[in-house]
Amino acid sequence: MKKHTYLILIMMIFPVVLFYHIKNVFAIEEYSLKDFYILALKQAEKIKISEEDLFIADRGKDKAFSAFLPVITFFGEYKKYSEEKKVTSSFGSFSIQPRNSSSWGLRIDQSFSLGGKEITNYTISKKNIESTAQYHNAVKEEYLFEVASAYYDYLRSLKYVDITKSNVERLKKHLDAAKARLRVGEVTKTVVLRAEAELSGAESEKIKAENSLKIAKAILARQAGISEDFLVKEVIEESISLINLPLSDFQNIALSERAELIASNIRKKIAEDGVKYAKGSFLPTLSFEGMYLNLDENPSSPFFNDESIYGLLRLNFPVFEGGLRRAEVKEAEAKKRQAILSYDDLKKTIAIEVENAYLDMHTQSSILKSLQDQTTFARDNFNAVTKQFEYGLANSIDVMDANTLLVTSERQLSEAKYNYQLSVVKLKRVTGTLLKEILANIK
Repeated sequence: MKKHTYLILIMMIFPVVLFYHIKNVFAIEEYSLKDFYILALKQAEKIKISEEDLFIADRGKDKAFSAFLPVITFFGEYKKYSEEKKVTSSFGSFSIQPRNSSSWGLRIDQSFSLGGKEITNYTISKKNIESTAQYHNAVKEEYLFEVASAYYDYLRSLKYVDITKSNVERLKKHLDAAKARLRVGEVTKTVVLRAEAELSGAESEKIKAENSLKIAKAILARQAGISEDFLVKEVIEESISLINLPLSDFQNIALSERAELIASNIRKKIAEDGVKYAKGSFLPTLSFEGMYLNLDENPSSPFFNDESIYGLLRLNFPVFEGGLRRAEVKEAEAKKRQAILSYDDLKKTIAIEVENAYLDMHTQSSILKSLQDQTTFARDNFNAVTKQFEYGLANSIDVMDANTLLVTSERQLSEAKYNYQLSVVKLKRVTGTLLKEILANIK
């Protein structure tokens, strides 16, 4: 009786456990654009590579700081000679070469440029970290825009698959209607053949759309760093406030927020410090050296000094070095001019990028409104022509034309819809506000 009870319990529990296991295995995650942003920030290789640049810049500061600290060296030495050599005088016999000798000691070295080169180099290293951090933000922002592009490309492809499926269904119904009219002698065989040809072309277009969707999904998965088993949650952002702002506002925002421009401005300051660093070579270098030395010889002479401690202060001032210092200063000044020109050029480039993105957003907005009306008219037109064809008031060519117009309108509307959404993201990208907005929404 006990065995039968256990068997019944197992048979009751096993299907439940199996159901939950299958449910967990085959559960498919659904991601919005915000979710893809979060995944990309955590997993994208390009962003991680940029993070390593930031780590390297931070270690550069440590290297620059090391110039302020002394170098402490411990050393030891052992020598074995081929033979012992002695010299004999009226005072006795003395060893001038022992059988072996050893020594060890501790040495401290420190040097400073009176031109403050170490301080300037340390200042440059800190500014380099700030510049690299800004470039890191620019890399993240650019990559997030690539994620958004892949996201809207996928939605565009997904919508086009739906459009092609609807097109196939409409043409199937038209083919059925044509065959029905052929049976009663209202149309000729050519009408049916034309309908079959159109249906075949629509099915071919559906296959192409489905393959394009697979590619778009693979690209989106690659950008986010996930597998291709996922669903996409479509979220449409309202951007009426952006539409109503003037171009000058966006350009002013870009000049203050764009990470590349901030980094370029820091690079300009680094180039100015580079001139100061090069001019520091014209001033002398002050060096300090201290050492403790312990010696041992076997055998040793009576005058052998087994221990010594000394300190050394040295002032080095190169009088002639073949024009090296002057060439370094000229080179630093040229790099400074380059940095200034690069900064000015980038400002102008960013202004053009903002204007281009701003006008593109307004263009896509206007196109979207027009295509919404056009698609509504095309759908009503197709429905009307289809009814007319059923009652013999329109021919097959009229139906095909109406259907082609509807498919074209739906596809153009889909492209305009996602192009507009992407143009909004692009405007945020070129003004340097995309990353800040995403990070604010994540928190």
